[in-house]
Amino acid sequence: MIKHNPPSAEPLHRAIARFGDVTVLVVGDLILDRFVNGVIERISPEAPIPVLHGRGETSAMGGAGNVVANIVSLGARAIPVSVIGADTAGDNLVRMLGELGADTAGLAQERGRMTSSKSRFSALNQQVLRFDEEEIKPLSAHERAMLLDHFQAELPRADIVILSDYGKGILLDGVAGELIAICRDAGKPVLVDPKGHDYARYAGATAVTPNRKELGEAVGRKVFADDEIEEAARDLIATHDFDFVVATRSEKGMSVVTAEDARHIATQAREVFDVSGAGDTVIATFALSLAAGADRVQAAVIANAAGGVVVGKRGTARLTVEELSGALFRSHGPTAHKDAILDATSAARMVAAWKAEGLSVGFTNGCFDILHAGHVSLLHAARSQCDRLVLGLNSDASVRRLKGPGRPVNDQHDRACVLAALASVDAVVVFEEDTPLALIEALMPDILVKGADYTVATVVGADVVQKGGGRVVLVDLVAGKSTTGTIGKLRAGGTTN
Repeated sequence: MIKHNPPSAEPLHRAIARFGDVTVLVVGDLILDRFVNGVIERISPEAPIPVLHGRGETSAMGGAGNVVANIVSLGARAIPVSVIGADTAGDNLVRMLGELGADTAGLAQERGRMTSSKSRFSALNQQVLRFDEEEIKPLSAHERAMLLDHFQAELPRADIVILSDYGKGILLDGVAGELIAICRDAGKPVLVDPKGHDYARYAGATAVTPNRKELGEAVGRKVFADDEIEEAARDLIATHDFDFVVATRSEKGMSVVTAEDARHIATQAREVFDVSGAGDTVIATFALSLAAGADRVQAAVIANAAGGVVVGKRGTARLTVEELSGALFRSHGPTAHKDAILDATSAARMVAAWKAEGLSVGFTNGCFDILHAGHVSLLHAARSQCDRLVLGLNSDASVRRLKGPGRPVNDQHDRACVLAALASVDAVVVFEEDTPLALIEALMPDILVKGADYTVATVVGADVVQKGGGRVVLVDLVAGKSTTGTIGKLRAGGTTN
C-alpha cells in the first residue's frame, strides 16, 4: 500500500460548493418505503400476536429513489430513469419525485409491472414487522427498449451516471452491461452500487461500491483486514476492468483501491441509529464529488463523512450540504493554514455548519496590507468574542480603489496566507467590492467586530447583523499603529519602531 497524506479540507469544501452545477443520471430499482408508527398495548384475541395501534404513517423513496433524493438534497440535479408499475405505489413515487424537483420524464409506468413497496411497522421506534410487496422479474423487450431510449435521450445532460441495483429486475439480463457500454462510448463515468455475487454484469464500469460483506461474496471469501480488502478489490478490477473499487466498511470507514494504489479512510465514531439508505447516500455523495472536480480519494473522504451523518438518523435519511460541511469540519479538526482560505460560497456553508454545531461566528474585515501589532491585537480581541472568526479581506483591486495605485504592498494571496496562519483566524474570504456588505449578508455572522475608531452607526453591515439577532462589538486599537503610517516611515527612510 502506498501511503499518502490526508487530503486537505479546502478542495473538499470547494467540491461541495460546486454540487449545484452537477447533474446525475440515476438508473435502477425504485422502491416506495412506508413507515407506520404506533404503540402495542395488548395481544390480539384472534391469535397470540401483538396489536399495533397506528399513530401515523409516512412515505419515502427507497432504492434508486433514495439516491435521487440525496442528490437533490445536496443541491444538485438528478434525472431518474426506470420502469415502475402503473399502480398506487408507482403513482406515489412519481408524485414524490416531482415534488422533490427531479425530472421524471425518464420514468415509464407499465401495467404489467409491480412497483416494489416495503412497509415497516414500528412501536416506540422499534421495528416489529416489515411487509414487502414486490415481483422480481427482468424487463420485457418493450420495457427494455423504453428504458434504453430514455437513457440515451437523457445521457447528454448528465455529468456522471449511477446504476443503483437493488436486484428487483431493472438491471438484470444484461441491461447494466448495455448501459455501461453506452456510457463508455459517450465518455461518461458510471458508478455501480452492486447486488449479488456476479459482478461480470457490471464489467467496464468506472467503479463499483460494495460493502465489505458484498466484496467478500463477490470474490468467494471473507475479507476483513486492509490487505484482504485490497486483494479482493484488485481481483475484481483485473477480472471486470473496473478503474477502481470503493469498499464501504461500516465502522472502519471506506477503502479506495486501484490496481496500483489503496487508501483506507477512517470513519468518525458516532452513535448509530439506522443504516437504512446509508449506501445510497455514500454513492450519491461520491458521484457528486467526482463530478464536482474532486479526485477519488477526496470524493471518498466526502462520502465517508456523509455516511457518518445519515447513520445517526432514523429511516431512509438524506442530508444537506450544511450537515456535510459540518461533518467534514469535525473530521478534519481545527482548520489548518491554507485550508482556511475559502470562497464566499464555501465560507457560507462552513458558517452554517459551525452554527449547526452551536458555535458562535464572528466577522471582521480590512485590507491588512502590512501586518502589524495593531492588526494582531484587533484579531485577538475579535476572536475572544466568538467561537469562530471569519475575516473578510479586500482584494487587490479593492485596496487600490480605497488606498491608491501604490497599494497593496502585498498581494491578496500573500495577505490571505499570512492571516490564515494566525491562531485567531478560522477562515479568510477575499471580497472584490469596496465594502464587505454582500459577504456579511451571505454569512450572517452572530457578531460583527470593528475597531473603536468606528461607531456602530458607521460600521458596514451593522444593521444587517442586528436585524438578524446579532450584535456589533467595537474593540480598542493599539495607538500609533497603521499600515499607512508604516509605509510613510519607510518611504521617508525612518524607523518603524
